[in-house]
Amino acid sequence: MPKVKTNSSAKKRFKVTATGKITHQKSFKRHILTKKSKKRKRALGKDGLVSKSHMNFVKRLLRLK
Repeated sequence: MPKVKTNSSAKKRFKVTATGKITHQKSFKRHILTKKSKKRKRALGKDGLVSKSHMNFVKRLLRLK
């Protein structure tokens, strides 16, 4: 039987925490930053959690399920 491969793009984009939650980088912090507030840019720098509705899909990409 061949081995099942993890999705390469998913392993670069998501990280599993010690408690089993999956984090990701927030979008909209690459360019056009002058019109965004300091508070908004600071919040975008922190990791976001994958929502409950997407959890099964992301876990399947990472071969956690």
